[in-house]
Amino acid sequence: MTTRVLYDFADNVATLTLNRPDRMNALTPTLFKEWQAATDRALDDGARAIVLTGAGKAFSTGADLQGGDGPEDALGRDLSNPLETYYNPMIRRLADLPVPVVSAINGPAVGAGMGFALSADIAVMARSAYLMLAFVRIGLVPDAGSTWLVAKAVGRAKALELALLGDEIPAEEGLRLGLVNRVVDDEDVLPTAQALAKRLAQGPSQALGMIRKQVANALDADFDAVLADEAANQAKAGATEDFMEAVMAFREKRPPAFKGR
Repeated sequence: MTTRVLYDFADNVATLTLNRPDRMNALTPTLFKEWQAATDRALDDGARAIVLTGAGKAFSTGADLQGGDGPEDALGRDLSNPLETYYNPMIRRLADLPVPVVSAINGPAVGAGMGFALSADIAVMARSAYLMLAFVRIGLVPDAGSTWLVAKAVGRAKALELALLGDEIPAEEGLRLGLVNRVVDDEDVLPTAQALAKRLAQGPSQALGMIRKQVANALDADFDAVLADEAANQAKAGATEDFMEAVMAFREKRPPAFKGR
């Protein structure tokens, strides 16, 4: 049986690779089940950062409209069912992870694939890759969190333009709009993402986990709620071994050696 999500673990970084290159890594229920299992494995293995990428020439072109690998992958008439059963739980899982996520956008990230690519905390994009909210081209609406992710990044007017026209967004334009963080040569996209993930994995993991959720909460909260969230998280961060290590390292004039505790 073909593994639909490849798993690699090194330097406390788990790299998860969507692996349907013959179908441009189009998404199916089978793939989502393996993706969930691979994410569980990463946390069980003690991963302190996760890299998400695609095999072959694409990151992911979104839902597999041809039905996937078997009867369980076939699309029904009610498209809310796969969203509620697979897509939304996966996008929420990524948002709720206690460790940072870096996406290596090695090729086209289209439709739901764009939503998943942009769900990472840091997105590294290959120079030849592109993003596309292609839903309107097949009579559908954005999903996989892409409405929220894009609107928060670029604002109402530009988000409507991208969603209503469904045009390709080249890598450099994605960078200019603030949709991605880095654009690099194609051969450098995965090494760059893994290097960033390794750097994050060497950091204070508990604080990093709180930071990613704190920023997400701040996008929809008022000022007082943000202040309260900061105070609550600071209390937790201040009680970690990593904070104490940082204080000792400062006093001893040396780099801190964070353990993620």
